[in-house]
Amino acid sequence: MSAADLRGGPVAAAIRRHRLIAVLRRVQPRDALLRLVDELADAGVRVFEITLDAPEGAGDLAAVRAHLAGRDCLVGAGTVLRGEQLEAAREAGADFGVSPLLDPGLLGWALDDGLPFIPGSMTPTETATAWDAGATFVKLFPASAVGPAFVRELRGPLPDVQLIPTGGVDAQNAGAFLAAGAAAVGIGSAITRGTPEERRALVESVVRVPS
Repeated sequence: MSAADLRGGPVAAAIRRHRLIAVLRRVQPRDALLRLVDELADAGVRVFEITLDAPEGAGDLAAVRAHLAGRDCLVGAGTVLRGEQLEAAREAGADFGVSPLLDPGLLGWALDDGLPFIPGSMTPTETATAWDAGATFVKLFPASAVGPAFVRELRGPLPDVQLIPTGGVDAQNAGAFLAAGAAAVGIGSAITRGTPEERRALVESVVRVPS
């Protein structure tokens, strides 16, 4: 499957439509993870990222996918740094993969396997390189280090690149990132550390931003 096919495919379309990836990192035990997933899904989250930086990450991903069966949700693998993690993500049924860095070999492997992949970048050169190499989206990370204005300025010379700011995105800046032209935002600690009321308000704030 080509990069263009993946960018125009159902997974990418759903991410653009819902505009929020809930990044769930090391939420333990698994029962607590599944309760949080239920809460977020009830609040309107439809795209989840389970990070693979813990030994149980792939198992958690598979459990979340099974738990959400029939609920029209996507579950991807985050913090994919090595080939064996990418393979584990595929075996667990990941809908997409995300990395905090740009590894052209890893990106190429994912594309060859037909897996939408979102590598990380921090500079215009990394961003353009990732997009030219076939990234489905490019993860701007850590987004809080540069802010929404960076997204707006970057889209001037690189208007075709679809960015997903992640890292320090919260209720205070998520809307500004989207308004600056981001395709979606990835939100982690602001979700996992918030109260149920704060989480619901955060989800609603993203949904309300004009597309």
